[in-house]
Amino acid sequence: MPATPTRPADRATLLAQHGVAAMLASGLSTQLGAAIGSLAFPVLGPAGVVAVRQCVAAAVLLAVGRPRLRSFTRRQWAPVLLLTAVFGVVNLSLYTAIDRIGLGLAVTLEFLGPLTIALAGSRRRVDLGCAVLAMAGVGVLTRPRPSADYLGMGLALLAAACWAAYILLNRSIGQRIPGAQGTAAAAGLSALVYLPVGAGVMVHHPPSAGAVGAAVAAGLLASALPFLADLFTLRRVPPGAFGLFMSVNPVFAAAVGALVLGQKLDVAAWSSIAAIIAANTISILTPQRRKGALPCPVPR
Repeated sequence: MPATPTRPADRATLLAQHGVAAMLASGLSTQLGAAIGSLAFPVLGPAGVVAVRQCVAAAVLLAVGRPRLRSFTRRQWAPVLLLTAVFGVVNLSLYTAIDRIGLGLAVTLEFLGPLTIALAGSRRRVDLGCAVLAMAGVGVLTRPRPSADYLGMGLALLAAACWAAYILLNRSIGQRIPGAQGTAAAAGLSALVYLPVGAGVMVHHPPSAGAVGAAVAAGLLASALPFLADLFTLRRVPPGAFGLFMSVNPVFAAAVGALVLGQKLDVAAWSSIAAIIAANTISILTPQRRKGALPCPVPR
């Protein structure tokens, strides 16, 4: 019996469903990779894990983007070099924050970066309300208490600022350099910067095979696979939907932190995560969303 031909509408629906599945898989893979990478902190430290992760990420991005560095102009190099610095800071600040305050809280605070970009410049009352809701969640997370680690929180907020810069710089690079060449070049340069850092860690703290394996797994799960999944997703899912599904990252982070690392969150922390996710969700789902809003890609 001949197969029934697939109608265009059915094919579009199927691709959208695959895109949603890829988004969820990307978020879960990112947080699982971060959790596995943190298992190597006692041996390699956050800097050593980030060095390995950057090299893995660079290998994937360079293979996909294939940048033609000699053809880059000065105008093209400017945002690439800035993105190199962002790549160098974002993962180190986030991983150090994870080491200090746990995966769930660190990723929740980091998520404020893309949320701020999404709300910035809007004159809608609903977005102002979303910003207030998100800040209330942050206020609960960072409230003074004896066990508060303000350095860890500050590093997570630094990662949030880097994520926001990543979004803006990627938009600029996309307008100046075709394909993924610019992002790949920045990832490669960042890996070169981290090579001496990784070498120094290896010399002073000889790693075990398990620690190196955990760091490589972090690079694959939190960088390589999510990047490829995002390439697939952004071609099939509207930017607003992409930003909406990125909201699950704090939830995945808290769940993975609890299941893999034994990091428990109290009711106040879960309420804060819910408030920040609700702010993003309401802003995206409210009709008449402003034009030119940026999606929330995850920095790899």
